[in-house]
Amino acid sequence: MSLIGWIIFGALAGWLASIIIGGQERRGCLLNIVVGVIGSALGGFIYQFATGRTWDFTFTLASFGVAVLGAIVLLAIVNLATRR
Repeated sequence: MSLIGWIIFGALAGWLASIIIGGQERRGCLLNIVVGVIGSALGGFIYQFATGRTWDFTFTLASFGVAVLGAIVLLAIVNLATRR
């Protein structure tokens, strides 16, 4: 996947994860991209650890689901760490 593809994929995954998680503040587009890209990598690693199979980072519905789940996990960790 190209760099532009990663950015679009990450933005969509981060945006959907931020809608699912919610929160007290709105996150911007740049943070959604960062959370989505890091979350997709995190989701891929979690998938690989849980199943023992390698995960290819291609743009499919299954990889989008793994990316969103990884972004949700990442946002939950960030929300717990920044809670007052």
